[in-house]
Amino acid sequence: MPRIEPLTPPYPAPVDQALRRWMPPGVPHEPLALFRVLHRHPELASRMFVLGAGLLGHGLLPAVDREIVIARVTARAGCAYEWGAHAATLAPQAGLSPEQLRATADIDTAANTSWPPRHAALLDAVDALHDTAHLPQPAWDALRVHYDDAQLLEFLVLAGWYRTISYLANGLLLDEEPWAVPFPAR
Repeated sequence: MPRIEPLTPPYPAPVDQALRRWMPPGVPHEPLALFRVLHRHPELASRMFVLGAGLLGHGLLPAVDREIVIARVTARAGCAYEWGAHAATLAPQAGLSPEQLRATADIDTAANTSWPPRHAALLDAVDALHDTAHLPQPAWDALRVHYDDAQLLEFLVLAGWYRTISYLANGLLLDEEPWAVPFPAR
């Protein structure tokens, strides 16, 4: 049971309008529980929407790279809620296979040689940030081969953003969405 209950319908008109902005058109699900909890503080939700929507819809990283980062960050943070929501929707749309998604939740993924060098560099960098909150020079150099300055900045913000989202979902004890992909057993 979540520590703060998500809002339930019927929503006041401004909240309904805001929640619709958070969800892609034509999605057959209620707005995510995370979004419905955030709207208990509409100003905070509004500020968070700008960055979150910008990273997902207007980023410079290829969609598959973005979803690898999100999956690895949320997996390393033990955030089954966010990992499962992306694994069910945006990650497959970006081209990640179920096997690749499961591999993002494996602590030893960096040793898996099936990732192309670009994706292995992302996974290594996420792991370094998760473990130390620093990015060692070899990890930076490996990313630099594949990404320009703007993409590298976006990578750092994306990883930090989904760490924040993981803290939020885990701190709230949010139950996984009923349609989400179950987090792999460790």
